[in-house]
Amino acid sequence: MNRPPASYRIPSPPANTHRQDPTALFSVAEIRAIEEKAMADIPPGTLMQRAAKAAASLALALLSRVTDSPKVLLVAGPGNNGGDALVMACLLADAGLHPTVMVCADPARQPDDAQRALERAQAVGVRLIAPNPEAVRHPVHWDLVVDGLFGIGLARPISGALHSLVGAINSLDCPVLALDVPSGLDADTGCVIGGGSEGGIAVRATHTLTFIGNKPGLHTCDGRDHAGEVQVAALDIAPELFVPAHAWLGSISQFSSSLRKRLHSSHKGSYGDVAVIGGAHGMVGAPVLSARAAAKSGAGRVFIGFLDEPLPYDAAHPELMCRHASELDFRAGAVVIGPGLGTSDQAQAVLLGALQADMPLVLDADALNLLALHVHLREALAARTMPSLMTPHPLEAARLLRISTPEVQSSRLEVARSIARECNSVVILKGSGSVIARPDGKLIINATGNPALATAGSGDVLAGMCGALLAQSFPVWDAALAATWMHGRAADRLIEDGIGPIGVTASELIPMARAVYNELTEQHAGRDPAI
Repeated sequence: MNRPPASYRIPSPPANTHRQDPTALFSVAEIRAIEEKAMADIPPGTLMQRAAKAAASLALALLSRVTDSPKVLLVAGPGNNGGDALVMACLLADAGLHPTVMVCADPARQPDDAQRALERAQAVGVRLIAPNPEAVRHPVHWDLVVDGLFGIGLARPISGALHSLVGAINSLDCPVLALDVPSGLDADTGCVIGGGSEGGIAVRATHTLTFIGNKPGLHTCDGRDHAGEVQVAALDIAPELFVPAHAWLGSISQFSSSLRKRLHSSHKGSYGDVAVIGGAHGMVGAPVLSARAAAKSGAGRVFIGFLDEPLPYDAAHPELMCRHASELDFRAGAVVIGPGLGTSDQAQAVLLGALQADMPLVLDADALNLLALHVHLREALAARTMPSLMTPHPLEAARLLRISTPEVQSSRLEVARSIARECNSVVILKGSGSVIARPDGKLIINATGNPALATAGSGDVLAGMCGALLAQSFPVWDAALAATWMHGRAADRLIEDGIGPIGVTASELIPMARAVYNELTEQHAGRDPAI
């Protein structure tokens, strides 16, 4: 069996750390297994009580600025998620509030714990009302709405009267706290269950309190639009009952060991060369953007290899060296290939030469489209022993796997893993919550970024950043994590400075990414990685 190159591998998590780490991500099946083991050794209803207590504490914090008697609506669905909401209502009543619970379930068909929770709510006098979208919208102006409609077990789209109810919740201008996951959102994939074609809908929460462990679907695809601010309540489950995580939410600590402060006694050769190859006729802007990003991400020298007639020089950045692609030397530094490359026979030949070169390689844009078209190129990529890093967006990923874009989006984690494994590469599957995967199946969901990145050329900038970090001797895994994190953080900083998200251009990301890189290096250089 072939093992991936050493640069793809990271140390296994230290014993037990994944059990306390809120960035560790668990699938629904893993959460179910942990929950089942935990419930075997504790009295019935214990986990529901713990979940409700954590949720009530967060609710009180969200209501701390409400001066009058807070008006709280809890929507309780037909399962244990609804039971959590009912117990939470009792705790809020004990705290002096007067919550209202909209009961969206047949009491006779509730699970035992949820049924007991309903009986307790009735006994303590919590106000219970029938499902009604109009009661959500008015006459009360709610200070907080709690979504306890469905948890992680929902398998079909929300429909009928409950569809209207979720629509009413989404129309409110107040905090919405989702228990475990926003109702209607797939906790594994981040997709709205049913999507647009089947009329699916999901609660748009401002806050999500997720139980036992963090879930990937809260952080990718539609998840970030629906989950809001995510907190984890582990419910005091014994550490030995957890399973090892295979995915994490991205953080600086995962790549900080590769950050290095620059020595006074260094020179341009200390920081490597990057060759950016692309620029077929009519597409010269893409490699220029990528090259500018590589230069401002710390590469010692940057070359642009054009398939078409090369520019004499880049007027904005004359330090970039323009060549014809056939003139580039593939014996040193790192190569970024694909921005504006096209899919001609000439492009195919240049890509094959890069794949056969003994140097780190970033494959973007048309390089990915060529790989999807030609088996011999894929075979050359899979056979490489030097680091390879692929940066597909969902359509490019679909072409690589010969599936549809909706299929990619409905299974982003597994798609990233599949491409990484088949192509023996680290993969950055771009999009909301970009997924970074290794050939051995480990992955990270990036936590930075915003809609400002939805602009032409932002992917070219990311590819150039990846190439620069590889040229500076970052291991390929660290380069992918760091570039993706800094790329997203640059967009976040622009928003913080009042620029965007509407109308941000890719060029504006480059100087901000440089600032982010310098700040990270000063603050975190040389620290040990968390995973």
